[in-house]
Amino acid sequence: MRSKVTVVGAGNVGATAAQRIFDRGYADVVLVDIVDGLPQGKALDILESGPVLGSDATIVGTNGYEETADSDIVVITSGIARRPGMSRDDLLLTNMRIVSSVVGDVVEHSPNSILLPVTNPLDAMAQRAHQVSGFPKNRIVGMAGILDTARFRTFLAEELSVSVNSIEANEILPCTTLLEGEYGINDLFVGVPVKLGASGVVEVIEFELTDDEMAALKQSADSVQELVDVMAEAS
Repeated sequence: MRSKVTVVGAGNVGATAAQRIFDRGYADVVLVDIVDGLPQGKALDILESGPVLGSDATIVGTNGYEETADSDIVVITSGIARRPGMSRDDLLLTNMRIVSSVVGDVVEHSPNSILLPVTNPLDAMAQRAHQVSGFPKNRIVGMAGILDTARFRTFLAEELSVSVNSIEANEILPCTTLLEGEYGINDLFVGVPVKLGASGVVEVIEFELTDDEMAALKQSADSVQELVDVMAEAS
């Protein structure tokens, strides 16, 4: 039986994620969005590409969560982008409310799923998803660092005039996960190297860092903590 992945948010990021999953036949896909007709139309377009691409996966679009029931993975892309005149806290609190609502619906319909937040600010949204869902930390996997790693490999390949496949890439992936003492950080979601498995995050990989690298990581963690504190005051 094929796995089931729900993608919440049918904008550019969500629709592209749904397309990639469908194209490769990784899972059957449910695309969710609050805009009537939007996920249905995009899902139909993706579905009709199946005969050309050789994918026999299924994809449906919906405005509710009933069809998402028993999803194995839920990708959360819903939220707004920062607009002119909008403060960082405005963006944070708006997306916090959106993610909180989404996670509540996901927990109701897919209580055993793995959550993959993509919404910005990512680390803070992963923290919020963990708080609202009550899921164990291994089942909250924020998409952080993978994009930066891919960009870096692309830049290296362009600079060296070689294929990106010639740029070595480890199987360990950078993701946002809850740290409990690793790298000296406690009870905070931060992007670090992890091993991923079917159950989510299997292990946090701790590399030996220089003093400057540790200082940079601490500065990043402090920034996340500031966002978490703002969310706590608003809750």
